[in-house]
Amino acid sequence: MFRWGVLSTAKIGREQLLPAIVEAENGVLAAIASRDLSKAKALAERFGARHAFGSYEELLASKDIDGVYIPLPTSQHVEWTAKAIEAGKHVLVEKPLALDAKDIPPLIKLRDAKKVLVCEAFMVIYHPQWIKVRNLIAGGAIGRLRHVQGAFSYYNVDPNNMRNQLDLGGGALPDIGVYPTVSTRFSTGKEPSRVQATIERDKKFGTDIYSSIRADFGDFELSFYLSTQMAARQVMVFHGEKGFIEVFSPFNAGLYDHHRVELHNQNHTEAQVFRFPGTQQYRLEVETFARAAQGGKERVFTLEESVLNQKVIDAIFRAGGKDGWEAV
Repeated sequence: MFRWGVLSTAKIGREQLLPAIVEAENGVLAAIASRDLSKAKALAERFGARHAFGSYEELLASKDIDGVYIPLPTSQHVEWTAKAIEAGKHVLVEKPLALDAKDIPPLIKLRDAKKVLVCEAFMVIYHPQWIKVRNLIAGGAIGRLRHVQGAFSYYNVDPNNMRNQLDLGGGALPDIGVYPTVSTRFSTGKEPSRVQATIERDKKFGTDIYSSIRADFGDFELSFYLSTQMAARQVMVFHGEKGFIEVFSPFNAGLYDHHRVELHNQNHTEAQVFRFPGTQQYRLEVETFARAAQGGKERVFTLEESVLNQKVIDAIFRAGGKDGWEAV
């Protein structure tokens, strides 16, 4: 069994990853660390972890841990990923891994030196609905892909939430802008060459709260919008010459809608519906990661892919301050 340690008692860990680790067939939750030992002990007791540590350093020094999950604030991801690699631990780190693509290559060098697995936690690529979308596009189900359209929004104006704190890496693009980009890249195997963007920032928080983006993939275009201050919505549509594919709850399947993908024909007279009831994408993520860390030939989201995805986000930020196209 792969022995997991978790750095912090963050909400995403409590609600998603810790239950997934506990339910996983090939892993066990061995330890939780927090700067507040009482919080670590309470969460360890709740989820049945054997160890609780009052510092992240203690957990990383433990010989009872094979790998760590890092759900710390975004601004701390690179720092603690590096420390975990140095300690010889495999690392699954919450997205976004970095706030600038240039910060990732040093982690690649460290990873290779220590011979550990390091992945950004994009759970969507392990969900069978996205594997289905990729296979449908590759198989010619919609003919030539011409346009991808997406949206991801929610409403959050809590000043204490890290998503609204600029110094912690908050903002819509770092938090949710990564999803339309990564899912489009995953589904098509293509990379954008340039982007255009309109970005609005909150006058109080300073974070980006709305973006409208175009990305040129050469053969097709991706357009999507994001917001942290609009009614909750998620959708992705892949529109081709012979039909289109609609993903109804693309990123938080089961929350915004059912695990459902629809393939429509050219005349919009027929539709095939693909459902994936009961799928737990976070469990699939941690199980796949553990198998890969133990030598399995699993497809995971590599640091090299993280560089490519972060370059798109970096270019979007640059494009938001100018008219016209910005090279990726």
